[in-house]
Amino acid sequence: MPLVSIAMYVTSTPLADATAELWSFLRQYLSQAGLGDLPEKLDQTVPYEEAWLRPDLLLSQTCGYPFASSLRGRVRLVATPVYGHPGCDGPLMRSFIIVREGSPLRSLEDLRGTTAAINSPDSNSGSNLFRAAVAPLGRDGRFFGRIIETGSHGGSIAAVADGRADSAAIDCITYANIRRFDPGQIEGIRIIAETPKGPGLPFITSGDASDERIHLLRSGLDTAIREPSLATTRATLGLVDFAVLSEADYEPLLSLAGDFAEVGVT
Repeated sequence: MPLVSIAMYVTSTPLADATAELWSFLRQYLSQAGLGDLPEKLDQTVPYEEAWLRPDLLLSQTCGYPFASSLRGRVRLVATPVYGHPGCDGPLMRSFIIVREGSPLRSLEDLRGTTAAINSPDSNSGSNLFRAAVAPLGRDGRFFGRIIETGSHGGSIAAVADGRADSAAIDCITYANIRRFDPGQIEGIRIIAETPKGPGLPFITSGDASDERIHLLRSGLDTAIREPSLATTRATLGLVDFAVLSEADYEPLLSLAGDFAEVGVT
């Protein structure tokens, strides 16, 4: 049975339920199109980063920077979700740079020498775009005084809220989801800047997937966007469309990485 793991935006019950409803619709569509032996439920046992390179992968969602840096040529792009949240621009997205409400920090320049929280070094929204935002301000290979790794956007928000870090970059989709479904998490937090934007988190399938499978998956996602019965599901997810991007569309994320590497911002 193929693996289906869509686990990037499921941190609250409404989001998890809506994602499960989306898969239920896609499963029915794919079954009717002749694709058999599909799992009834999304996998919740395989860590999402392990699912990406599984040979039995049918559908998953990955972060843009890992796709550009290590997954290209090893998986196939299916489509990139288009979200309707503030900070999104079609299939492109950005991160919001946050500080504590009572912090004296008001601009990117004010972050010099302070402590930044990142969720993961290979995160596009929490690390790559964040460093790209401050790279022009780097001096002698430094900008931040210290960087701590938290493991998640929620962890980065908590680190800023409780004073372990002065700032963090939270992707605009995660921020919107927290604001709607867990607003207490961002109480006492304010946005001081936005990062550059880049292509969002793509849906992928295994690297040996046939063109026919890609066509079926894209057709199913396109149908889900137009299906009246999924209106509430799409609204919960903030999902308004899917865009078909190329691998080349993700290359600018590597250019951003090169830019801040040349500046030496660590």
